[in-house]
Amino acid sequence: MNDENINKTIRAFFEKALPGKQIKDEDDIFEKGFVNSLMAMQLVLFVEKEFGIAVTEADLDIANFRSIAAVTDLVRRKSLPVS
Repeated sequence: MNDENINKTIRAFFEKALPGKQIKDEDDIFEKGFVNSLMAMQLVLFVEKEFGIAVTEADLDIANFRSIAAVTDLVRRKSLPVS
């Protein structure tokens, strides 16, 4: 899956979870108050299930989930084949 498709999938998650909120790719969703701890856990579970990746304890850095762009980057990195 390419970055554009990853981004669209993550954006769709937020549009469903936060109807009526306008979120840009670089918006800090925690700073803007869009996400609480429960929503953050839902996001982690969504990412794992939707993209078939394991979010490890090391990945649970807020920087990886701060914005749509950050989550897209995390998914892309975790999806890269190990060489």
